[in-house]
Amino acid sequence: MQKPVQTIQWPALVAAILGPIQVVVGFNLAQALWPEFDPIAKTISDLAANDSPVQVLMTSFFYFGATLSLVVAVWARSFSIPGRITIALAGLATYGLAYFATPSQDSFSVEHRIFAIISFVLSAAWPLFSMRFDKRYPWILQPAGAILGTFLLTASALIFLASWTDPASTMTGFWERVIAVSQTWYMALVIWICWVSERKLRSPR
Repeated sequence: MQKPVQTIQWPALVAAILGPIQVVVGFNLAQALWPEFDPIAKTISDLAANDSPVQVLMTSFFYFGATLSLVVAVWARSFSIPGRITIALAGLATYGLAYFATPSQDSFSVEHRIFAIISFVLSAAWPLFSMRFDKRYPWILQPAGAILGTFLLTASALIFLASWTDPASTMTGFWERVIAVSQTWYMALVIWICWVSERKLRSPR
């Protein structure tokens, strides 16, 4: 007897709506309130640094995004259990990077960097761990779709990490924003594709 197909629950849909909005609004609003800030060179974490005039605002968006990740981990039941655990751990890592803020614009926190790297890596890897082999699940969770998604997210993460670790780079902020937006929007895309597929599966033929 086949196991019932696990489905996307409404809290995950809400997270799929709010996530793509908050990730864009968060850093854009914070940097708009700090005209001297250079978003191309400086990271989003610099907006939440201890010497930032918009620290509270940007940190709040970090915590909000982390909470949405936990919501997805609990309620995006179409994803396999390992994938949901990966998403939950990414959310917890985001809490960590928000709590261990960068001390200033000209320094860094080892703890912050560790949590940031964990968050980026897990946020790129979750599609692979969310893979489903049951053909009743949508193509984006099937092996080909999951591997492709992981490849694209990993490639963008590696570009950012290469820029982040290069002291001469002047594009670190740009690449971080690209990966932050792509990771969040991709997760929302997968949730919505699953939800639409499930509706079609339930509809009378």
